[in-house]
Parts: sequence; C-alpha cells; structure tokens
Amino acid sequence: MSEYIEHDKNGVSVGLVEKKFYGFAEPPHEMTLDSGRKLGPVTIAYETYGRLDRDKSNAVLILHALSGDSHVAGYYSREDPRPGWWDIMVGPGKGIDTEKYFVVCSNILGSCMGSTGPVSIHPETGRPYGLDFPFVTIGDMVRAQKALMDHLGVERILSVVGGSIGGMQVLEWCVRYPEMVLSAIPLATTSKHSALAIAFNEVARQAIMADPRWNSGSYYDGPRPDLGLAVARMIGHITYLSDESMRLKFGRRLQGKNNFSFNFDADFQVESYLRYQGKRFVERFDANSFLYITKAADYYDLEIQHDSGSLVKAFSKARAKFLVVSFTSDWLYPTYQSRTLVRAMKKNGLDVSFCEIEAKWGHDAFLMPNERLTALIRGFLERVRRESRE
Repeated sequence: MSEYIEHDKNGVSVGLVEKKFYGFAEPPHEMTLDSGRKLGPVTIAYETYGRLDRDKSNAVLILHALSGDSHVAGYYSREDPRPGWWDIMVGPGKGIDTEKYFVVCSNILGSCMGSTGPVSIHPETGRPYGLDFPFVTIGDMVRAQKALMDHLGVERILSVVGGSIGGMQVLEWCVRYPEMVLSAIPLATTSKHSALAIAFNEVARQAIMADPRWNSGSYYDGPRPDLGLAVARMIGHITYLSDESMRLKFGRRLQGKNNFSFNFDADFQVESYLRYQGKRFVERFDANSFLYITKAADYYDLEIQHDSGSLVKAFSKARAKFLVVSFTSDWLYPTYQSRTLVRAMKKNGLDVSFCEIEAKWGHDAFLMPNERLTALIRGFLERVRRESRE
C-alpha cells in the first residue's frame, strides 16, 4: 500500500510503495509445473496499490513483460529518481485509478526481481539454481499468480491487464480461470509467437550462451556473462522500436563527433544508444532468467496449451469482456495477430472491443504516454465496474 500521495511530472503519484513477498508450495506440497517437474518452496514478489473494497470487487491485476517487475508505480524512497515502469498509467486519477481500484502487480516466476527463478537458492544444494531451475511456462506463471490472489483474498478480478508477454498471461488467465476474470485488457500481444519472434529470441539466447563467462549457467560465484547479456538486450531492444521511431530519434547522426573514427567505436548515435541500453540491462537483470523467460514465451501457444485444436475453441472457455489494443508500428506483434484474437473471441459471442492505435514507437508504444490509450483503459474499466454492479 502507498504511504503518501504526491504530485510528479505525470500527475499524481501513488507515492511511496513497498515490495512484498508471498511464499507457498513448501515441500512436500511443491508446485507441479507444466513440464512435470516440481518446484518448491516458491516466492512471489508483489506490490499493491489502493484498497480492496468490502465486497472485494475492485481488484485489477497488472502483468509485466519480459524484463519487468512488480514495481509498476510509485517510488521506493523519497530519493528514488525513477518511478515504477507504468507510473504514467497507474495512480490517483490516472487510467488505472488507485482511488477506485485495488491494483496488484507481481513479478513472474522465473524472473530475478524477487520471485523464484534461476538466481534463487536451491533448497537442496544451498547454491543458486542456475540451469537446475526447471523450465517454466506462461501457464506456470499464471498459476503462481493465482496462488497470490488467493492469498490476498481476491475471488473475482475486475480486470487483468498486460502487454507483450504480460498480454500472453492475460489471455492465459481468461482461459485457465474464466470464473475469476470479469474483464481483460491484452495490449500489443499474441496467442503464439511467430517464427520471426522466436528467431530474435533464439539469437539473443545464443549471444548469452556464447559468452565464455556464462559457464553453462554456473556463473554466480564469478564473473557474469555481461557481454552476452548486453548483446541479447541490444537485439531485443531493436525489436521493441520501429523504423520510424529510430529514424526520428537517431537517423544517421554521429555521436559527439563530426566525422567517422575509422575504427569500431560507436560512431552513430544509435550504436551508442544500444550499447548504453545493454550496459544498463546487465546491472539489473540475470542472464539465466532471460533465457528461461524468452523460452517460456516461445513455447506459449494458447491452442496447444489447452488441447483445443483451434483458437476459437480455446476461447470457448473464456467469459471475460475484452479490450484488445494493438499499435500500427509494432512489427514484433503486428496488428494482424490482435485481429486474429478478436475474431476468435467474437466467434464465441464474447463482449470484445478492439482498437489499433496509431503510434510511431513500435512494440514499446504501450509503455509510452498516450492519451488515447489512457482514455480507452479508463473508460473500459469504468464500464466493466458499472455493469458488474447492475
């Protein structure tokens, strides 16, 4: 819960927030994963904002993308220079209004931002799991989130919201726990990765595994595969942008010079930018977690996950109202993939709203300030809440 409310450059902030932890699946009651392996104990890092109504009808669950975490809004301290990753959307009076909704955001299983993952201590060895950590799926991540929501006393979720890999989790929630989910907002996402998306993830994984310091995942007692992880992030970051956004932001402008260096320094601004993004990423993320999460995303296929045979049949289990949003410049999860979702939902007679937003920032557009997106989410949540009370 937030401790105070203050104004920031985006409006009103939720203020100071606290990361919390929920533990479950203690042996001999381990969590059985989709792979058949067992995992336990399990810790899930999470944050909450706002208050749960007496009738527990105002819960909104936000699900993050690949390298995100539970810190979706607010600040950890008064000196904290950076708010949560979606602070522009979550807070008093914002698109997801914490004065109206009880907002929950948890770190996914397999990550390195507080939830159990490869960097966690293996209870049998007393050392980090590394590659002894079992493979996890999007379904496993969602079942861990379900355990958290049970712990918080939430039986019905007003809305499940997420973009990219978070959007995959949104879809999984709707099909796996249809009785719990009243509405859903999948943003810039897909029901399964294209060959292009898998290819980029594989090149990024190979960059990590080619780093001699990766040491088959056993690097926690020594130097880490920072170079491989940095290159992986650089590859991924290119897919999050668009040709137009890179042209406008960088073009062919040189970095702090008037002529070429005639060596392999970063001559162009875009080169310098990507190197900077890679360097920042290795300071906060774990290489093995990157491997596991990208593989989970590649494995995800809503049709196969639920033995449905078709996307239409998969969505026959869903009961939620949907707001599906795509972005014109997103070439990683292009609009045709969102339209495929919408068609399958409508063939099941579901309440579906769809919007393709014109945006130049590529896949990352859902994380950027956008008045239309904010208005869409605000209006959709208000409608769902009103209709749930009628």
